[in-house]
Amino acid sequence: MDHKRLVLVVSVFPQSSETFIVNKFLNLLSNGWDVHIVCSQFNNSAWNNFPHLNDHSKIHRQIHRTWPHKPVCLAALLLIPGLLYCMLSAPHSTWQYLWRGWAHFGWRTLRYFYLDIPIIRLNPDIVHFEFGALAVGRTILKDLLDTHLTVSFRGYDLNFVALDNPDHYREVWNAADSCHFLSEHLWQRAQERGCPADKSHMLIPPAVDLDNFPEIQLKAPLTLGTAEQPVHILSIGRLEWKKGYEHALMALKFLREQGVVIKYIIVGEGNYAPALYFARHQLDLVDLIDFYGALPHKDVLKKMAWADVLLHPSLSEGFCNTVLEAQAIGIPVVSTDAGGLPENVEDGVTGFIVPRRDPNAMAEKLILLANDGDLRLRMGQAGRQRVEQHFQLKQQLDAFEKFYANLLSKH
Repeated sequence: MDHKRLVLVVSVFPQSSETFIVNKFLNLLSNGWDVHIVCSQFNNSAWNNFPHLNDHSKIHRQIHRTWPHKPVCLAALLLIPGLLYCMLSAPHSTWQYLWRGWAHFGWRTLRYFYLDIPIIRLNPDIVHFEFGALAVGRTILKDLLDTHLTVSFRGYDLNFVALDNPDHYREVWNAADSCHFLSEHLWQRAQERGCPADKSHMLIPPAVDLDNFPEIQLKAPLTLGTAEQPVHILSIGRLEWKKGYEHALMALKFLREQGVVIKYIIVGEGNYAPALYFARHQLDLVDLIDFYGALPHKDVLKKMAWADVLLHPSLSEGFCNTVLEAQAIGIPVVSTDAGGLPENVEDGVTGFIVPRRDPNAMAEKLILLANDGDLRLRMGQAGRQRVEQHFQLKQQLDAFEKFYANLLSKH
């Protein structure tokens, strides 16, 4: 099958927290797909975090920014140049968009046209909105350009966006040719948000490039949590309320009361940082907890190599790359049962699943792992094996290629 033109729509590119978008983009390019990124913001500061982007000499030709839409007066001035630009580069799709759009929207077509200039010029065979919220109000592209339309749902869009509006995603369910979900949990959540049970969809979980995750050598089986051998606990994720860090801090308070000596590192930044700094002080844990902010991926790997356990106390999660990466590197995980996390961790085999908002349950499993070196070793090895079997990057890429091939075969 000849590879057709595929456009991936994101808000910002590249994003340090969205390695999965960069990996997918680069691997599809390497496999011969004519794949393009359309974003509203280009993130120069994050570019160096992805050295493989520089392996493609013409990569910048595949990345397109939407035209500036603020201030409104600037957008108005650029409308005519944008129209001429599209006419010269893609006359057929431009006329088709304007003709069909006029029948739907009248003069408002010009506003939509301006926002869609990069996509119109590319005249894609498939438009893939990488996050559900981005697709709302944009699904008319399918009819205006005669393109296939697909949408990914990754968690936040279904768990937090417009919960007070039961019809928020109705147009997406109606227009999308197929939808992609990270987990069975999110597919079930989509149905709760109005998605028809017979909607074409595919479950494709995150993946790990094992070449970038060498398996670490865990400490020899011994008891941790002593002054000589503190148990090293690591959490990675944005400092937001939904990550549940205050419950992790309460668990550590319990560990200290039980005489377990710990060192806890949190990697991430976010609006919840002041509240967590205060909680650390209030709970008298200042000497046990270090906040490192956001770190480049190579430094995150160093923190994982330092850790004995990954603690993920999240309250809401679609799926979690960090939990997969911890298993890939060979450390056991203590995670809550939020969202798709039970699909991330094999409870009792690669780590433990505990109830959300339950510091005592977290502390119990952390103490168990601290006291049992053989268990830590077995779980770490099982985690690596699980990622090798089910969550490798090639498996994900093959699934996406099948997903897109199925879309193209519908015409």
